[in-house]
Amino acid sequence: MSLRLLQIKDAHDTIQVVAAGADGAGHVVPGYFSTFDLAQATVARGSTLGEEIERAGRGAEVDLDAALAEGRVLLPIHHPDPAHFVVAGTGLTHLGSADGRDKMHKAQAGEQVTDSMRMFRMGVEGGKPAPGQTGVQPEWFYKGDGSCLVGPGEALTSPSFAEDGGEEPELAGIYLIGPDGTPFRLGFCLSNEFSDHVTERGNYLWLAHSKLRQASLGPELLIGDLPDYVEGTSRIRRNGELVFDKPFLSGEANMSHSIANLEHHHFKYDLFRRPGDLHVHFFGTATLSVTHGVKTEVGDRFEIEAAPFRLPLVNTLAQAGASPVSVRTL
Repeated sequence: MSLRLLQIKDAHDTIQVVAAGADGAGHVVPGYFSTFDLAQATVARGSTLGEEIERAGRGAEVDLDAALAEGRVLLPIHHPDPAHFVVAGTGLTHLGSADGRDKMHKAQAGEQVTDSMRMFRMGVEGGKPAPGQTGVQPEWFYKGDGSCLVGPGEALTSPSFAEDGGEEPELAGIYLIGPDGTPFRLGFCLSNEFSDHVTERGNYLWLAHSKLRQASLGPELLIGDLPDYVEGTSRIRRNGELVFDKPFLSGEANMSHSIANLEHHHFKYDLFRRPGDLHVHFFGTATLSVTHGVKTEVGDRFEIEAAPFRLPLVNTLAQAGASPVSVRTL
């Protein structure tokens, strides 16, 4: 198992950066109080995260399972100014991912080939270009800034106007933009991209609305390369009973796009290379409970796990109360 980074509160509510290796044991990375600060120092030194962690030395041991059970495990990274944390992603990127989307949009398209299927086929044919070449651009969506991210164990809250609050078990990449505008990939984490599939199904042009929801990141930031083949499990429990339990696949062996191609088409825009910004980019999924007829309910418990991540991502579904918005003229 590769090196993983976590942010964990100690008994005094101070954030500690914790590194965990192949044996699963965690230890404090001395001198750092956020993964963001560690990443910035790594870029400034021109080193790697592994080298910077080694240079910092080994601090106190941390029981990761106990910390998770006690609710002390936070998002694996955060920005001190959430407005500088861009949350976005790509869809129709996994083999089989078009099936559910195609079914949702067939009603509007009749017997015609849907835009979703066209986009998926484009990815299959041109989403993995040869090194040095540019492949076809994927579907892209914006979810919000760092204020929409919730950590392990926290509730994913649908707004009062939402038609649905559905899980999306995915892997996400975490990036820091260096002083010269270079994007640096810090690693990967488990995620629940959490969308409103009923709103999206109503009209494909409501996709943008359906994505403006919260999202959750798993406890661990996996440093280094992602395995080509990742297999995990997505579950939903309701009042202690299992109502959904399906595997999900990720990694480039299960994708129609290469990660490098997805990264290129996100960071090709100048506004996404602003020095000091963080980015989380969701890579998509082919497993959704809504395509299996599950209608989520408030209180449902989403459970996502996958090797090489050791700790699961668990969140519950909540819904906000109504809050009408009115605009005042100045």
